[in-house]
This record gives sequence, structure tokens and C-alpha cells, in this order.
Amino acid sequence: MPARDPIEAAAFAVDAADRARRRALRYLNVFRLILGGLFLVAGEALGLGSESPRLYLVAVVGYLAAVLSLGFPDAVRRLGFERVVTLLALADIVALAAIMWVSGGYRSGMPVLMMVMLAGAGLIGEGRMVMFSAALATLAVLVENASRLFGGGQSVEFLQVGIFCAGFFGIAAIARLLALRAQANAALAAERGVALAKQQAVSAHILRDMQDGVIVVGARGRVLHANAQALEMLGLTRAGDGALDGLALADLDAGLEDMLQPAVGEDGRLMRVGAAGRLLRCRRVQGDRGSAAEGDTLLYLTDYEEIQRQLQQIKLAALGRLTASMAHEIRNPLSAVTQAAELLGEEKRADMQARLVRIINDNARRIERMIRDVLALGRREQTMPEALRLAAFVREILDARVFREPAEAQLYELAIDPALTLAMDRAHLHQILDNLLSNAARHASGAPGAVRLWAEALPHAKVVLHVQDDGPGFDEAMRAHLFEPFFTTHPKGTGLGLYIARELAEANDATLALAPSTPGADFILTASQQP
Repeated sequence: MPARDPIEAAAFAVDAADRARRRALRYLNVFRLILGGLFLVAGEALGLGSESPRLYLVAVVGYLAAVLSLGFPDAVRRLGFERVVTLLALADIVALAAIMWVSGGYRSGMPVLMMVMLAGAGLIGEGRMVMFSAALATLAVLVENASRLFGGGQSVEFLQVGIFCAGFFGIAAIARLLALRAQANAALAAERGVALAKQQAVSAHILRDMQDGVIVVGARGRVLHANAQALEMLGLTRAGDGALDGLALADLDAGLEDMLQPAVGEDGRLMRVGAAGRLLRCRRVQGDRGSAAEGDTLLYLTDYEEIQRQLQQIKLAALGRLTASMAHEIRNPLSAVTQAAELLGEEKRADMQARLVRIINDNARRIERMIRDVLALGRREQTMPEALRLAAFVREILDARVFREPAEAQLYELAIDPALTLAMDRAHLHQILDNLLSNAARHASGAPGAVRLWAEALPHAKVVLHVQDDGPGFDEAMRAHLFEPFFTTHPKGTGLGLYIARELAEANDATLALAPSTPGADFILTASQQP
């Protein structure tokens, strides 16, 4: 349903209140006609008009004529609604006072009917008209009883008359207060209606212009709302934002019910759904308890293919810069290899030949490492995450390093709970930790336990792994460039180790960062416990 314009909503609220008052006036006029007809038909049986039947008949017929003439819509158009309400209230008081005058006074029951009419007028009328009608009814009752006392010498119970007169004002005041309260509630409802209309307009504008698709699913799997972006992503050709409203996801035969599976949580999941089979990131958010959306499910759809195209463009641009940087970085070791090879052909001494061969081998391995790291970027998206036993996996890596470098046997201290798991690609995690441990071993003091590895579980099924050394650490200038490609503090380093490590971590939905303000360097790897 489209959002109502705020001005239109306010006018609608005022018009609704006016229609309610007109409806109440019609009901009250029906009661007046029934009452007048009862007086006309059964007045004599009820003991009314016994003192002056002719005057009684004139009062009843005049009352019916006034109600009929003022009850038609033409009278409201000619005189106005407020004037019609006032005239009808005066007709009630005058007619009932006249009937009371010729029917034995207040004992005829007319003051009770006056109270009923005052209550109706108080609920419908506005301003001081209600209290004026109460004063007029009081005056009519007092004058009638005074005339009986002084004119005919009849006894009058002024206590009961006074109670009736006080009742007139009490009923009128209560009815007026109720009417004012109803008007205040109507004004508040109109104000809130305007605010709600504005909020609905803003929400509709957001849903219409946002890039993500939004589907609201009810408790029984039926679609309550879906914006146009969601229809486009799912490959549905129906027109209009409300095209899916009332339909069940399972009936669309496009695999959409898979989005309601528990595996699709608030963190999202990549899925190919819909008739178009597009790759979407689906997030499922359940309505909060006690809210208006309780029991409903919100599905947020993000076009991941578009994101991948944008990332591919960024990656190609970065690859161009990387290629230019690699050409410069490879030139230095390649020049050293070429020069050493030329000198090797001229050199006759065995020790110098061995030195030149070592230079060639070192620079060749440097080029090989650089190419291997660049190739790792191409395998960034080929992830196969699994829940790895973190303590056992790290122990295997440490054993392999100690086997290659026995001097590092006492260098590492491991403090990881054997029950902790970390969800990452095995080869990627191995390369990340190997890079971090190589940097830590290079900068650590070399004392036993100089490189410490420890982990802890975090909320939301996360685990954090620390690789900390007691080296000099990094100053602020170095921290700003630490994860940039080809930035290195080692003369024989490629400058790609930390850059590749962070790229591989992000490919596994993990993060790699350097802890701030710690002695030495403390690299933090944060990932999920389960894939």
C-alpha cells in the first residue's frame, strides 16, 4: 500500500473526526424521532399532557417537525453543522419543558430525558452551547416548579428539583469533558498519523532507491512485501513493488525457500537463487520479540556478481601497478645474477666461484619467492575453508620450521587450547603463519620463548590468534605502510609477505591486523570457528 502524503493524512484524520460527529448526530436524531413518535402515539397511556392535551399535542408535533426539518442534509449545508446541533438542543429543552409543564411537572420524568439529551448534545456539540443548554433546562424546571408553588399552591420538593438541576450541569460537564478528550485523542491520532505517513514515505523512498533487495516474509512463509530491486535480482518479471505480496516463497519454484534456512543468518551467505541464478549475498534477520515485526523475517539481498565485477576492475588496476612495481623489483636481483654469471666465467679461483654461485642462487630464490607470492594472489579466491584444530595445526608448522632451522627449537612458546578450531583454507593458513613466524623469528631477540603464539575464543563463534615477538616493533611511520606491497625492512625481502598474508586472510572472511601499542610486534588473526 503506498504511503499517504502527510497533508493528505492530516486532512483525512480531520475528515474522519467530522464524519464521526455527523454519524452520531444521525443516531441522536433517530432517537428523537422515536421519542417524539412515542409521545404522539402513547402519550395519553403514559399519563402525559393530562393538564392541557392541546398544548401537549402542539409541543409534540412541533418537536417532530423541528427534528425532521433540521435532520435533513440540506439543513446542515444551509445553516452549518454547529448551528443545527445548537437548534436541535434548544428544541429538545423547549419541547421537553413544555411537555413537563402540562404533564404534572418534574414527576413526569421529563428531567431525566433532558439529561439524556444534554449528554448527547455534549458529545456532539462544541463550545459553550452545552452549558447554555444545561442552564436553559435548569431555568425551565425551576420556573415550572415555582409557577406551581405560587400559582396553584401545590407542594414542590425543591430538594429533588435541585438534584435534577445539579444533574443537568453535571451531565453537561461530563459529556463536554468526554467530547474534549475524544477531540484530543483524535488530534493526537491525526498528529501521529501524519508522523506515520512521513515515516512511511521515507521508508518507501529508501526501499525504492536502495541498491539491495528487501523481502519481508511472514510467519507462514508468505511474502508481505518485496521491493523492485529484489524482483530484478531474482529474475521475476512481475511489475510493481507489491508483485509478490501474498505469495509463498516455496510456490515460486526458484529455490527461494533456501533463503529461510537457518544456515542463512545475519552474517549472510552467498547463494545462487532465483530464476536468473544470480550470485546473491543473502542475510536473514528475524523480527525482534515484542516489535511490530515479531514473527516476520527480513531478507536482504546484495548482488554479489556486481560486487565481484567491481572488485575485478579494482584488482586489474592494482595488478597493473603491481606489474610495474615487480618489473622494478626484479631488475635488481636479475642484474646481480647477470653480473655474477659474467664474472663467474672469468674467475679462476674456487672460493670466488663459490661466492658468485651463492649470489646467483640467493637472487634466483628471491625472484622465485616474488613470483610465488604474486601467483598466490591469483589463487586468492580458490578457498576451501575447514574447521582446523588450531593447536595441532600450529604445532605442525612449528615442527617443520624447527626441522629446517634447529636453532629455533627454543624460540617458540605455544599457548592454545586444544579444543579451539579455526575455519580457514589449510594452505592459506599455512602460508599466513609461515610469513608471520618468519618475520617474528627475524626480529625477535632469540631468547627462549621470544615468539609467543596464543589464542582465545570471542563472542559470536569467533577466535583470535596472536603471533607476538619481543623485538623492537614498528614505529608509527612503518605501521602506516606495513601491509603495502613491496614494503620491507629486510634487505633480501620481497615486501609481499604481509601483503599476501592479509589478502589470503580476507579471502577466508578473516582479518589480519597489528595490535596497537604493544612491546614488539603482535599480529592478530581473527576468524570464525566454523566454516
